[in-house]
Amino acid sequence: MCHALIIEDEAVIAFHIGDLVEQAGAKSISYAQTELEAVSAAMDRKPDIIVSDVKLLTGNGPDAVTSIRRRLGRVPTIFITGNAEALHGYDYDGLMDKPFEEDRFRATIARFVINC
Repeated sequence: MCHALIIEDEAVIAFHIGDLVEQAGAKSISYAQTELEAVSAAMDRKPDIIVSDVKLLTGNGPDAVTSIRRRLGRVPTIFITGNAEALHGYDYDGLMDKPFEEDRFRATIARFVINC
């Protein structure tokens, strides 16, 4: 069963991403708005994929993903951001610019969800 972690501080965007991730095949989703919430959610249930924004209410997505991977090992991660430069030096599996095209996003996510 494929579990996704959505790290996004804007609730409307987070739930929209969650709907698209479910359409791509994820069976369950956790949501986090801060770096600390993201790490905690991943420790509660290891995600099979992470979709993350860069800027959060507190902390940031890349640091959250780095902490999660340090504890749980590599988890495929797609960042959705309007600030790709902020990802310099971070490891990730996919990048979507905001605003993103839904069909392209679903296709990108499906590549990872299919392997769950």
